[in-house]
This record gives sequence, C-alpha cells and structure tokens, in this order.
Amino acid sequence: MAKLQLNFACALYDRMQPLYTGEVQPEGIDLNFIPIELPRPIFDRMSGGLEFDVAEYSSSEFVQRFAAKECPFVAIPIFPSRCFRHSFISVSRRSGIKTPKDLEGKRVGLPLYTMTAAIFIRGLLQHEYGVNLDKIHWVQGAINEGGAHGAPTVLPLLKHVPIEINKSGKSLSDLIEQGDVDATLGTSLPEAIRHNPEIKRLFPNFRELEKEYYGRTNIYPIMHLVAIRKDVYEKHPFVATSLVNAFTKSKEIALQKMFNLRALRYMLPWMTDDLDEIYDVFGGDPWPYGVEKNRATLDALITYLVDQALVAPENRPTVDDLFVPTYG
Repeated sequence: MAKLQLNFACALYDRMQPLYTGEVQPEGIDLNFIPIELPRPIFDRMSGGLEFDVAEYSSSEFVQRFAAKECPFVAIPIFPSRCFRHSFISVSRRSGIKTPKDLEGKRVGLPLYTMTAAIFIRGLLQHEYGVNLDKIHWVQGAINEGGAHGAPTVLPLLKHVPIEINKSGKSLSDLIEQGDVDATLGTSLPEAIRHNPEIKRLFPNFRELEKEYYGRTNIYPIMHLVAIRKDVYEKHPFVATSLVNAFTKSKEIALQKMFNLRALRYMLPWMTDDLDEIYDVFGGDPWPYGVEKNRATLDALITYLVDQALVAPENRPTVDDLFVPTYG
C-alpha cells in the first residue's frame, strides 16, 4: 500500500534533523520536510492559506483559534520551540526602569501583541511581579528592522488594548536608542544592546532566575506546537500517532548526539557544563513532549490568554481539550 504523502513545514532544529535526513520515517507517511528557518512565515502561510498539511505552529494562535471554534487544525503535543523569556526584556537606562513594576506607565515595544513570547512575558510580569499590564502603552513593530513583524492573520482581541503601530520606518531597536520607547520584549533583543551601554536587560541574572522559576512552577514556556490540517486528520486519523512516534524518536536521536562529548556538536565552549545542568535541572530531558510533562506550562498559557483578552473566560479550554488522541 502506498504511503500517504504529507508536506511538513518547520525550522531545521536539531530535534527535527533525523526527519529531514530520512533517518526517521513516520509509519505509513511519506513526509516532505520543507525547511523554513523563520517561524512567522510558516504561521502566516498556514493561517492565511492552509498551505501545509502539517506545520510548526504558534501555540498561542492555536489555543486562541481552538477556543473561538475558528480552527482549521488539530494539534499533537510535540513542541518544536520553547524558551524561557526572562532574558528577552530590554530597557533603556534613561527610562528609569529598574524593576518590573517600573514598566507601568511606560512605552514598551514588541513585535506582535498576540505572539506567544509576548504572552508568556506579560504573564510572567503580571503573575510573578504584580505588573498591571493595563498601565503599559504598547508599540508594535519589528524589533530589528522597520515595518511589521510578518503578515499575521490573527483573531481580534476581546477588549481594547492601547497598541500603537510603529509607522516610523525605524526599528524598535532604533526607537529604544532614541528614547521613543522605554523597553522592548519579544523573541529578540534589540541590536542596540550589543553596542549601546544605555540599553540593558531588565534581568541581567536571567539564568539563575529562570532556573528558580522552573524549579518552583514547572513552567518552561512552549512557543510552538505541531498542527495538522483538520481535513487531513479527519480523513487519515492514524497520522497523529504516526507523527508523534516519529517526532519523539527524532528528538531522542538528537539528544543522544548532543550528549556525545567526544566532539562538541555545537559551538558552545562550555557545553559540557550545560549538559551537566540539563541532568541537574531537567533530569536529562530538557525538551519533553506529551501532555502530562507539560501540563503546568500549557495551563499557564491558557490562563495568560484569558487574562490578556485573547480567549473569553467562558470559552476557556482545558489542556486535555487541545490535543487529538494518540496511541503508543
């Protein structure tokens, strides 16, 4: 019997490479891996035109669409991208911002108000530091280039939020240097932080803070999940289990190669110390798949989406609602 042909769009992460090379092949599927390094175009093409059968996809956009019953996808609990976000808040020394609460009353730049990274950072600021998000004036635009961050197709907010669109033609990095915004947050740091001593991280000791935060909350922010077009899944429901098994095997191979210290796989001079830390903090697996090991993180994301008027309280899904069943 011929295999089902599916195209899959994703960045070429280490945990995905065995699928790209063919070292791992999903059972019953001929997977055409389309490597696209920047995630925003994948999301835009998936949301705007359903271009791919399977794709790396924004976790917050999926939950928002799922809750609103406007979702042409189903999801599996595979998480291509995740990242702690304490280190992605930059501030201008001239703004007088020394603590998270000092962000209140300030102009804060971000690439896209609805992006997952921004949602997790705002949730962190609100729940960990008591920041009143309603007192922040948001300026939306690309961090290190002029114009917008991609061409997103996103659902509307459920309440008015003061979001100013940056139409200056300058990047948010330019604006924080000029004093037109006081801080930035998102998926990137402004380039100015590398050469301008007036621009700094809000949390310079982010590594220690993130480890403490994870140890206390079990929250390790999930940026992206894997979405399957609903019509594909409904016609071929076996693909969910097949893909979960293949993605899991691919990640396990990547971990084995990363832990091989005979020759460092990545250009990280102190990688041996980092690997020791992975065992100390994460028990050897820093990238768990599946619902149960990620329940706290996913529940936090849902909470933040409700708090920030992207999901109506009466439509709040449970973590278990989000993913289609798979069978080992």
